[in-house]
Amino acid sequence: MNFMNLDIEDFIKNFKDNCSRIQIKHFDKNEVITSYIKKRNQFCILVNGNADLVRYDLSGNRTIVEHFSKNDIFGEVFYVVTTNNELFVEAKEKCEVLFYIYDDIHGKCKSNCKFHSVLAENLPELILRKVTSLNMRVELLTKRSIRDKLLGYFSMLSTRNLNKTFSLPFSLTDLADFLSVDRSAMMRELKTLKEDGFIEKVGNKITLLYK
Repeated sequence: MNFMNLDIEDFIKNFKDNCSRIQIKHFDKNEVITSYIKKRNQFCILVNGNADLVRYDLSGNRTIVEHFSKNDIFGEVFYVVTTNNELFVEAKEKCEVLFYIYDDIHGKCKSNCKFHSVLAENLPELILRKVTSLNMRVELLTKRSIRDKLLGYFSMLSTRNLNKTFSLPFSLTDLADFLSVDRSAMMRELKTLKEDGFIEKVGNKITLLYK
């Protein structure tokens, strides 16, 4: 997810060492990057690595709500609800994360950096992209069958990568958690999709054969 009017990598490089209100933190695999328990209006950018937004219900069942890769944004500022205390962002590998408090966007640093005004200018586009991403997630979850969920997700990845062949960003266990389906049933459906000529699967690479 890139900013509309600037390259996000240059944006981070220019401001992470200059803005006194930014924090840069590093996390190892499986560490919790943040939780959506306290309403801090936190805004985060994943500078490097991969992470998942994970929800645990009262029975301990795990669902992957979102997957984040390099330059993606996340944070409780996007989840303005009061029942989100089961949400955690977990590092899937070593991660570097920029933290910023949304309420500081109109404040000024001692160094009088331009981070705040640049972020404010691009915030509408960021929010629009975030809403689009969440709508895609809702669309997946409303599909009734495991086959429809798999094909819908594969189609999204194909469109995003502009290629019929793409790599899954998840392990198969995590993919099942992301689609909110039983892993064993999903594995059977993947096998059927291969046998029926819908997909080709080699390792974590999928090729769509039907579009």
